[in-house]
Amino acid sequence: MNSRRPRSRGPASAEGSGSVRVVPYEDSWPAGFDAEKAQLETAIGRWVTGGIHHVGSTAVPGLAAKPVIDILVGVEDLPSSRACFGELATLRYRYAPYRTDEMHWFCKPSPAHRTHHLHLVPTGSQRYRHELAFRDILRARPDVAERYQRLKQRLAAEHRNDREAYTEAKQSFIIEALALDEA
Repeated sequence: MNSRRPRSRGPASAEGSGSVRVVPYEDSWPAGFDAEKAQLETAIGRWVTGGIHHVGSTAVPGLAAKPVIDILVGVEDLPSSRACFGELATLRYRYAPYRTDEMHWFCKPSPAHRTHHLHLVPTGSQRYRHELAFRDILRARPDVAERYQRLKQRLAAEHRNDREAYTEAKQSFIIEALALDEA
């Protein structure tokens, strides 16, 4: 969620020409997260220091989203959390180095067909705080969520074949929303 980063060719572009598709909210998303959370608690619970959280647009009731469940896992630090990569692989998570100074990023089941994104992020980091804060702002402020939804729908049409451009184009909105929370 840092807009000052240079464009990074990471997981957002791992599909190459994969399309960006924003769909209406689905009531099944929270249950999908809950099922995944239970598996993650069993597989990697000993590395979790800050909880397992449903984040991103699928975590906001009523908000249109890409149909991919985003999961934030708070960990002590990045080096020690590498030890759980094997357990995540058994759950079909594929590691993709992306913003490696901030997180370990995974997708499931593959970059070509994503149902879940998993972020292992140090609990004390700014990224961890910002991911939770942005989700909470969208949940608490329907006006901000509505503006975000309109932006995402427009950007999905403009960048339908470039996930990285779609993701980067949302950053200034996210920064502005986080500033609301800090005000």
